[in-house]
Amino acid sequence: MELVLNTYGVSLNRDQNGFVITSGDSKQRVPADGLTSIQVCKGAIISSDAVLFAIENEIEILFTTPSGTPMGRVWSPKYGSISTIRKGQLAFLHTHDSVVWIKDTIRKKIENQQALLLSMDSKGSTTYEAAKTKAINRLEAYLTKLTSLDGDFVSDIAAKLRGWEGQASKIYFDCMNIFLPEKCRFYERTQHPAMDVTNAMLNYGYGILYSKIEGALIKSGIDPYIGVLHRDNYNRPVLAYDVIEIYRVWVDYVVFSLLCQNIITDEFYSVREDGSCWLEPLGRRVLIQSLNDYLEEIVGIGNTKRSRLTQIFLYCQELAQTLKKFE
Repeated sequence: MELVLNTYGVSLNRDQNGFVITSGDSKQRVPADGLTSIQVCKGAIISSDAVLFAIENEIEILFTTPSGTPMGRVWSPKYGSISTIRKGQLAFLHTHDSVVWIKDTIRKKIENQQALLLSMDSKGSTTYEAAKTKAINRLEAYLTKLTSLDGDFVSDIAAKLRGWEGQASKIYFDCMNIFLPEKCRFYERTQHPAMDVTNAMLNYGYGILYSKIEGALIKSGIDPYIGVLHRDNYNRPVLAYDVIEIYRVWVDYVVFSLLCQNIITDEFYSVREDGSCWLEPLGRRVLIQSLNDYLEEIVGIGNTKRSRLTQIFLYCQELAQTLKKFE
């Protein structure tokens, strides 16, 4: 379970075998048992006693911006990159295996985008169906290009890979856009800041997913600051930026599902003087709950059943074992 503190002035303190949330005159006790992480947003307060208690119980603490971007993390010293994996990561970057890995990562991303487009209900509209088919076919063309692309190192193909991945994403979002209610449609993807509620929700959702992937990498002993395709962002968990490409579509599904339900009201977000759009506490609360429910849902994978969150953790563990071989 994740505890989210996203209301201005709310505070978290230790209370015997758990925590107590104070907001105004009200107090709510939260047991530590079953709690895996605490997310602290701007304006919320957490005491040092609560921080130390969380560390003792291996509960992660994540600090985020109002847009959901992770800014800092506190975790147990039991976690951390071990030398064999870190050496393996650095050696991996200078092998052809890293080329194969990043190509496979982008391939999975595009295939997942195709699958989500295919699931969209055209509601009997031949126009919508034609647009969907055209977008899927155009994405298939990029998969074909990706298959033929090769180089000795990632740096040899990075420019083309970034360009094709960006073009494929534009095709995908342009098509997804037509399935949204008219009031929720957007002109283009905008990030810092978002210029509409759809982009604000996508950005916030990606921020949540970034933090979960970074945490899974750390717990698997992988250094999240050693990336493969994303290498140039100083002091950023760039490997999480690589891995998230496989799973972005989960955020897309949750956000687009919420938008298509027509439950988004003016109370969910606010627009500032510069035209930027920011989620309000209600919007953040609904998105966080919906995304966490989706990630914790048990789904069948072959002959096994596990949550999507567990899938991420197992993927990172498998990646750690792969990287150790390159030491």
